[in-house]
Amino acid sequence: MATVLDPSGGPSPAALDVHDLVVDVGGARLLDGITFSVPPESRTALVGASGSGKSMTAGAVVGRLPLTATATGSVRVAGTEVLGVPAARRRAAGRVAAVAQDPLSALNPLVPIGTQLTMPLRRRAGLRGSAARARARELLLSVGLDDPDRVLGSVAGELSGGQRQRVCTAIALASEASLLVADEPTTALDLVTQAQVVDVLRRHTRSTALLFITHDVAVAAALCDRVVVLEHGRVVEQGPTTELVSAPSSDHLRELVCAARAAA
Repeated sequence: MATVLDPSGGPSPAALDVHDLVVDVGGARLLDGITFSVPPESRTALVGASGSGKSMTAGAVVGRLPLTATATGSVRVAGTEVLGVPAARRRAAGRVAAVAQDPLSALNPLVPIGTQLTMPLRRRAGLRGSAARARARELLLSVGLDDPDRVLGSVAGELSGGQRQRVCTAIALASEASLLVADEPTTALDLVTQAQVVDVLRRHTRSTALLFITHDVAVAAALCDRVVVLEHGRVVEQGPTTELVSAPSSDHLRELVCAARAAA
């Protein structure tokens, strides 16, 4: 991958740089010294079993930690420190686009998809009226929804799980953030829809960095070029996907790889 330069001619900061992240909730330490980075225009998988700290790490990155959480360390998005800053209060440079695990809860059940999708287009790109609707249609088509006008006029409950997940991806893409965080976006989907969503993410993160949270090593290997492995709130290994999956050094990753092979 070519080195990305900032306007001054030097290397751009990492799309995401997490350093010595510690999170305590209710007296329990859930993250203990998490350190990793996501280079610009790259795809990194955050892999681990349930309870390993994946979603808590994602919460720190996107600005959605529990109100009772105490966090120390550093989380920088494109060079901007964002740890402890809620998503709604972040400046443009520190904003992150997110695709949630449960699209039904992420979408407003009473508001048409068209309204929810055009909102970031108005805020980020300044689009209004027919221009916003045209761009919304383009985004829905780009994520594989071939009947965009019907989807725009629907509410979340009128769509299938796979369609809702694609809508959430389109909304994330509409924000035009430099980092996309997808937290277990394929967990509740059948294998065919899962493969389709992975293909959408692959096609739409060629110029955007991706942090992909999953417990499924096979999905991570199909999509990401780097893997960070969490166990009990700590990083136990990280590196290029092909190297780690072919020769895992930690017992935890070895177990995850064996589970993926058994399910294949």
